Amino acid sequence: MVSELTEVERARITPFVTDTSGPVFALTNLPETVKGALFARYSRSPKSLRRLLLDEFMPDGDAGGAAGAGLARAEALYDRVLAEYGDDSVAQLGGAHVAVEGASNVLTKVLQWGRLASYLEQSTRYIAYTDRPGGRWRYHTPAHVAAHAELGDLYTGTLDRAFAIYADLVPRMTAHWDARVPDDGSPPVARDRAIRARALDSLRGLLPAATTSNMGIFASGQAYEALLIRLMAHPLAEARECGERMLAQLRQVIPAFLTRVDRPDRGVRTAAYLADARTATARCAAELLPPAPHAPADAHVALVDWDRDGEDRVVAHALWPDSGLGLGEVMELVRGLSSEDRGHVLAAYAGERGDRRHRPGRALEACSYTFEVTCDYGAYRDLQRHRLLTLQAQPLTPHLGWTLPPEVGDAGLGDDYARVMRESAGLHAALWEVFPQEAPYAVSLAHRMRFTLVMNAREAMHLIELRSQPQGHESYRRVAQDMHRAIAEVAGHHHIAGMMGFVDHSHADAGRMAAERRHQERLR
Repeated sequence: MVSELTEVERARITPFVTDTSGPVFALTNLPETVKGALFARYSRSPKSLRRLLLDEFMPDGDAGGAAGAGLARAEALYDRVLAEYGDDSVAQLGGAHVAVEGASNVLTKVLQWGRLASYLEQSTRYIAYTDRPGGRWRYHTPAHVAAHAELGDLYTGTLDRAFAIYADLVPRMTAHWDARVPDDGSPPVARDRAIRARALDSLRGLLPAATTSNMGIFASGQAYEALLIRLMAHPLAEARECGERMLAQLRQVIPAFLTRVDRPDRGVRTAAYLADARTATARCAAELLPPAPHAPADAHVALVDWDRDGEDRVVAHALWPDSGLGLGEVMELVRGLSSEDRGHVLAAYAGERGDRRHRPGRALEACSYTFEVTCDYGAYRDLQRHRLLTLQAQPLTPHLGWTLPPEVGDAGLGDDYARVMRESAGLHAALWEVFPQEAPYAVSLAHRMRFTLVMNAREAMHLIELRSQPQGHESYRRVAQDMHRAIAEVAGHHHIAGMMGFVDHSHADAGRMAAERRHQERLR
């Protein structure tokens, strides 16, 4: 490229670009609204981005301050393009980081529902909920529940006891793991960290869904708009209140992206549509389906649907780009291949994978699987974070029973654990009669819930290999391992299952210790 800028112009834009002359550069020190507007104009102008910045967003006389460079013009452009023409892609051009603190574990799942965003949440593995900031255990109490004459005391009393038992059992569970895990010569700090993580993993099921967490979110303006409208329509008061606070804060950093959120003819009407559709569908379910029995269900993974010719599909899509033939022709030819030949193709397509991050290409996306999973809510929280799949969940209740980690029973702590589960179920029943939307707050992370995962084979490879690693929590490790077996044995897709060479079916104790040892070695 030939630089078109004078030395004076380069000096003016130096604070706002990482390179004033090269063909690749990044924007710096500009408001998100300006950065997005620059790219919006970029697509409809023959000018370079740096020239656009100078000519249209830093007119003569502009001091070039980072806080205000071209902001008024950028907002006017958004108002015209986004509000008048509805070009939603423009709202993808700017983003913001938002922190949401003190959110219940019910709310965090609502916030994480969107696919097109990045989320980071506090972990129950690395944070012990044994402290009492301000003299209170860390859980959310809805204002109208607290104000209720009877339920307020029942709610706080039940959750206080759950946290007190959790805090009492943490050192006892830590001592149990300390005696169980052999000393293999690992650095003491690595061993201590691994033991503490296992103890907290073992006891996280005692925590109620009301337990609060802090979350960081990064998303585009478009993703925030969808999130805020979803929060506006949500039946949970905590979700609606969080949406109002987020909108107020986001309007301080990306106001132009959010002009439609609370407009009666746009966001408000969309929120009403979502709420009405949800209510109507629930009414249909009540009318057409028999009531579900409130009976415990075993934890399980069921492969309920899959592409019967899935391996043929993947082989065809792997061969097609280099064939010069039509896809229909290739698929017909693949159907005539032997199992050995199909395996040979898929082995070649998988290649020599050095680790689980080396994943084959998109041909694996031609085959899909539908799993129904019943497992504890703690595991659901981890699996729900995978966004390149379709997930639907039934409401969180205590009706499907709960899971006692074997090591908790081995340590002689099962009675205390069971007491928390009984009181949790009792509080849920009491809340359901008066505040059904808030009843899930009472349910413990050890209680089971049912949900479905629909994913293609490529996403299945990612999820199963990642979630089966020995440093992961045992509850979701079992889910991942059962998924792998189901693909091979139920679907009969042995070659696809064989491509997942980094699925781990080993015992977890050694893996957790090895992970902490590697971490300590990296630090050293």
